[in-house]
Amino acid sequence: MKLTRSRFLQLVTGTAAAAMFSSVATFSSAQDISAELEAWLLENSLGPNVVEEENWDDIVAAATEEGEVVIYSSSGRIAKLVDHFQALYPGITLTLFDLGSVKTIEKAIREQEAGIFNVDVITTGNSGQVIYELLGNNRIFNYVPAHFVDRIPEENRDPLLIRVNEAIVFFYNTDANPDGAPISNVWELTEERFRGRVGIKDPMGSGSSLMGLAALVQNPDEMAAAYQRLTGEEIVLGDGVPDAGYEFVRRMLENDIVIFKSGSKLADAAGAAGQDDAMIAMTNMTYISRNDDKGNVNAMMVDLDPVARMVYPTYMAIAANAPNPNAAKVLIAYLLGNPEMNLETELVKPYIEGDSFDMLQGLAPYHDAGSVSPRSDVPLPQGGEVWDDMVGWDISAEFMWEQGPQLRDFWMIHSSQ
Repeated sequence: MKLTRSRFLQLVTGTAAAAMFSSVATFSSAQDISAELEAWLLENSLGPNVVEEENWDDIVAAATEEGEVVIYSSSGRIAKLVDHFQALYPGITLTLFDLGSVKTIEKAIREQEAGIFNVDVITTGNSGQVIYELLGNNRIFNYVPAHFVDRIPEENRDPLLIRVNEAIVFFYNTDANPDGAPISNVWELTEERFRGRVGIKDPMGSGSSLMGLAALVQNPDEMAAAYQRLTGEEIVLGDGVPDAGYEFVRRMLENDIVIFKSGSKLADAAGAAGQDDAMIAMTNMTYISRNDDKGNVNAMMVDLDPVARMVYPTYMAIAANAPNPNAAKVLIAYLLGNPEMNLETELVKPYIEGDSFDMLQGLAPYHDAGSVSPRSDVPLPQGGEVWDDMVGWDISAEFMWEQGPQLRDFWMIHSSQ
């Protein structure tokens, strides 16, 4: 039985969302599980069969016997981990498919519907689809290595383990704006002076961009109040626009927002040194690292009204009927970092080399300002302290599921006008 939106709403009538997400087993219990899948879950201690204690040596031995782990990923940076992982776990080949967030979900669903079970680990954003369409329909199963449970706050592991929390922010070019951020309120970006001077990665192809917009749309009252603080007037909505969140999106499109296919190219275009009139980039906070890599001069707008960072999770889970479930467990543990790491561990750039790499393990390519580990015992990266200085809104998976398609339709309709 597929978990449709209407069926889901029937299941949760009269129940608070927080209570509904109290456990993965509860979340999945409304779904029919085939005898074959039930046997696979039992054999591999997944789903309702999760155990509190694991013999990790036995899991690693079984993973080595399996010999491979296949991962579908929304991020190409995992490719930097292949050699390190295989050196740490000789005998386990890491096979990566870098698909992007949208295609990761599409490929997983298409293959499973065809009875093809090639993938072991799926890691992607697009929180609404991941939680409701993949987890809610038993296409993936949560797995938190037992030795990490006490180090990961419940909201980062239930109903699904978060691999990393990231954010969409606004960059400005410090050469073009030597006195600091050119705006203090997000609504200023809809003004004539910024016509054609704000860029975004296409939210129709980027789950993170869509979630960034959705975090704004999700908070219409706060967006309306920010507009009034800026202008001294109540906001007037366009024809057919339901609230101030959607009105912000409409005005950004009307103001000729520049749409990029690549987030890195957007960050480079906005941040290239020597510009007098650079654009503002609404993009992934992690691209601030390109200041070091590419010589960009981007800076983050830290004090924006009403919000400076729109936070979205990237999840990881074991695919249903994964052919290499033990290797999947080993890879997920590796992506969480060395269990010997703690808040006192000294980590130095470049994190992708030497002792820091050995401590961070799968976190290494993401250990930069703009990425936050789900673990509570991982030191912040250099520059990451600014995360706590910024007002942040977390995107709701429920909102993405209920409103994501409507937001996509709204974007397409108004981008064509």
